[in-house]
Amino acid sequence: MPILILNPHNRCNCRCTMCDIWKNTAREELRAADIERQIESLERLSVEWVVLSGGEALMHSDLWQLTAILRVRKIRITLLSSGLLISRDAARIVDQVDDLIVSLDGPQPVHDSIRGVPGAFRCIEKGVRDLQREKPGFRVAARCTVQRNNFEHLCATAAAARGLDLQSISFLAADLTTTAFNRPGGWSLAKQSLVALPDQAAITKLEEEMEALIALRYGDFIVEPPAKLRRIVRHFRAHLGMEPPKAPHCNAPWTSAVVEANGDVRPCFFHQPIGNLHSQLPLDAILNGPEALAFRKGLDVSANPICQRCVCSLHWKGA
Repeated sequence: MPILILNPHNRCNCRCTMCDIWKNTAREELRAADIERQIESLERLSVEWVVLSGGEALMHSDLWQLTAILRVRKIRITLLSSGLLISRDAARIVDQVDDLIVSLDGPQPVHDSIRGVPGAFRCIEKGVRDLQREKPGFRVAARCTVQRNNFEHLCATAAAARGLDLQSISFLAADLTTTAFNRPGGWSLAKQSLVALPDQAAITKLEEEMEALIALRYGDFIVEPPAKLRRIVRHFRAHLGMEPPKAPHCNAPWTSAVVEANGDVRPCFFHQPIGNLHSQLPLDAILNGPEALAFRKGLDVSANPICQRCVCSLHWKGA
């Protein structure tokens, strides 16, 4: 299992419209001791790359003790962040992680509005400067979640990322229907409508914006190839019933796992837990236990309704 996604902390410092993680009130964390107990298991699983997701990992009470355990084992660490706390932790970030991906939802006014935090864009801007001051050439990329409030600003978002001197930007569609991101009961239709595109006219505008984005390319600055960018349009079209949903190529349950702040182990962000890290079993035993084996054996990605609406697939082909 080359990739392990850890959610070290369950809360967030933004108030985004497309995510409910910030609504968590109870504090939960993965402790350094939790990871230390799993080191032999990670070695048996041949983990090469750990992605620190969230919640906001930089809100963790002792994130750097946790990363130090992984650094000793020469495991690549990628940190995903809202960007609000980068400046505070710039020296630690460049020392303890290999690269950083910040959430960027648009040019300054659009980004700040979606994040629900005045000055959020400027926090990223200052944070990137501080990182480069600490370690020139440190890799920082952007990730944009496409939704109702920014779909007309994708080219401007890419331009903003270039203006921040980021190395690249990736785009994915907003998840509308699953129980991920602190939505145990899913979203109501009314809530979905605040994030989904409303009608054919909006779909047409998104398609035009996406084609303009594809035409820009900026070399390899935009991570997704044209086919994956066009799939974002189809995602919103399928949500409106204009075409059937179609699952992407994905092998996430066979090459990765997600461990949440409460210890739940999932085959990916969107499927149900198959165990918990706080049980007596090591991670490799959970991932190769009866429940996990039965899940993978019975999973037909192309036919599974959760997979068909997936916005964040992984198709690992090796380094």
